[in-house]
Amino acid sequence: MTGAGWQRIGPDHRVADWAAAALPEATAAITRSPEPWRCGGTWFVGVDALPNDPSGTIAGTAFPWEALPLAPEPLHRAQLSVIRPGYPQASPDESPAAFRFRQTRDAAHLDGLLPIGPDKRRLLKEPHGWILGIALNPSAAGASPLTVWEGSHEVIRAALITALAPHPPGTWADVDLTEPYQAARKQVFATCKHVSVPINPGEATLLHRHTIHGVAPWAQDATSPDPGRIIAYLRPQMPSVQAWLTNP
Repeated sequence: MTGAGWQRIGPDHRVADWAAAALPEATAAITRSPEPWRCGGTWFVGVDALPNDPSGTIAGTAFPWEALPLAPEPLHRAQLSVIRPGYPQASPDESPAAFRFRQTRDAAHLDGLLPIGPDKRRLLKEPHGWILGIALNPSAAGASPLTVWEGSHEVIRAALITALAPHPPGTWADVDLTEPYQAARKQVFATCKHVSVPINPGEATLLHRHTIHGVAPWAQDATSPDPGRIIAYLRPQMPSVQAWLTNP
């Protein structure tokens, strides 16, 4: 992983072969899923929607571990993040403030820090080891690409170490991190370079687990095939929040 907190992988034929095998399975999963599209019908979240096995194999094609700077480990079923033209649109399940944040800050977030309870307090309930996105179909650069704030992983890690230091490590998953996280994210916006990372089949993105990232609004002239631009995301979990925060 670079000091930027993310890296592009490929183009690589092994990544492309896996994407080609996954695309028909993904399209079928999206079509038959009862899950509603969010953001006014422009975003299919698709958690655990791709039927890959724990080795990552899909439709008989092995996961491209050899093309990745990662050690093989058991995988969950990949998320299928699908975006359509017009993203984002206002929706009843999102406040006006949250919608504006989605428009102006790409809904920037830290994976695994979940909004819990009626007040949506932020708790670290899903300590992911890394975040890998693999493009399954071609799309234009403006088709709601992943965006990242370079170097944000260092800002976030330092802030959370400070916030959690007074608490026993065994309780870290239950510590309210809302205020320190929001302050750190504000610092990220002020000090870190914001970059767009469009990818196409054969390419992938790998994010450090502490990197702030989001999804850009769909550019007016951008195109992609139906049902939209599809990225498969994998985020295997670490054994504890302590490992998530203190390991390299």
